[in-house]
Amino acid sequence: MLPATVGEAARRFGDRTAYVAEAGWTLSYADIDRVSDEAAVGLAHVGLGHGDVAAIVLPPGPDFLIAYIAIAKLGAITAGVNDRLSARERELVLDRAEPRLVVAAPGFGDERFATVECAPATGVDQILAPLRRRGETPALLPADPDRDVAIIFTSGTTGVPKGARYGNRQLAFITHADLGDTWDTGGRSFTGTSFAHLGFVTKLAGNLRRGGVQFMMTRWRADDALALLERERLTTVAGVPTQLALMLRRPDFDRYDLSSVAFIVAGGGPITPGLAEEARARFGARLATRYSCTEAGIGLGTAFDAPDEDAVVSVGRPLPGVSLSLRDPDDPDRDVGAGVGTIGEVCLRSGACMTGYWHDPEATRAAFTADGFVRTGDLGALDDRGRLRLVGRSKEMYVRGGYNVYPVEVEAALSSHPQVAAVAVVPRADPVMGEVGVACVVPRDPGAPPTLGGIREYLGGALAAYKVPESIVVLEALPLTAGEKIDRRALGDAVTAAVNDHGAAD
Repeated sequence: MLPATVGEAARRFGDRTAYVAEAGWTLSYADIDRVSDEAAVGLAHVGLGHGDVAAIVLPPGPDFLIAYIAIAKLGAITAGVNDRLSARERELVLDRAEPRLVVAAPGFGDERFATVECAPATGVDQILAPLRRRGETPALLPADPDRDVAIIFTSGTTGVPKGARYGNRQLAFITHADLGDTWDTGGRSFTGTSFAHLGFVTKLAGNLRRGGVQFMMTRWRADDALALLERERLTTVAGVPTQLALMLRRPDFDRYDLSSVAFIVAGGGPITPGLAEEARARFGARLATRYSCTEAGIGLGTAFDAPDEDAVVSVGRPLPGVSLSLRDPDDPDRDVGAGVGTIGEVCLRSGACMTGYWHDPEATRAAFTADGFVRTGDLGALDDRGRLRLVGRSKEMYVRGGYNVYPVEVEAALSSHPQVAAVAVVPRADPVMGEVGVACVVPRDPGAPPTLGGIREYLGGALAAYKVPESIVVLEALPLTAGEKIDRRALGDAVTAAVNDHGAAD
């Protein structure tokens, strides 16, 4: 599916610029097809074949792009490894992938596996230079919707990462869900997340069909992103909510001319109401949100032309072809119903769902319900307009004095506090209540952080008393995982340290 899309994009768009490297040189649609052909022949020459796994340990950029396509042209399987992981984390991912070959940046290889190290390209001719067989093309693959294309690894914040298998069938479904049968819809945007993750791997075919131009960022930084938006007159901002928040927190945000930005797409995690409203207002753009998980491929979302409140109060409604079911977390085969306000585990079913976990049948069985829904681990409830409101992760919920508290609900209420730039709520042990909430807060003005009393007063009319945090920890920034999501394990460590230092977290 991906090789055919690459070839058709090259035919349609030819020398039109598809990607701009961070250093400024360009890669056309024709270049992508030609160079990936040459890299595919080179990969075959070093022994990679149909059904083999090739791990890519490269930063986001042209080399990763071409390697992924080249591997697909051989009918082999890409296992992307986030280059921002620690050495030990990379080892765990490679252990699970068991690759026949590793294509890595210098110093990121693994002596346990055959490895080809490729220095970052400085132009089209240097992309994957040690591998390419100039002027050669691989044999065309027969169509096979069941052929595996990629293994996408989970974040691993709760254990050893698991690899979700994605094939031609899922990529075709996702591309059709996004674009239907259309081509050449255009657009100018940047790439701001790891190429090893769900978004790049499953959306590449659709991005190529759009015929637009994407500016590559090897390392995403808020000030660089804003400068790029202004300089290149980009039309779309796409990223995780954390990236939006970091851009909006820049003291010089309002000095940038962002009048070209027409669309914001937030995915990879729920966006808080305060952040949604601020992003829409300060960028002066329409906002759409996307909600899914690594295992489900696609899920729910809001539309650019939907009422503004949709993206503020919910993660939207199921996308075309996606079924939503709320299940009992302790008995996932029991549907708790679609009644307004009924909380259940969010489960999704569509043609985009992973085939299963790579070499892990037990985890695969646990990830699906008996009738084929993927368990996301998130808890949510429908409102009276059929929109899904997330209330937290099933493993993040804590119990205070016998009452369930969902951190996402508290974070949503606090996100509009005038002194709060970012917030996450985690529990700490309490001898009387069992667990109580701790608000980990990044202040808008470091010189005037919010107080516990001020936060409790602010929440008093919005939440039941048992949901209101009983401690506060003020941080310069929320810790993030390699996937740019809030690292709640690290937050728990920060809370523990604050308690040990001061006896309480405020």
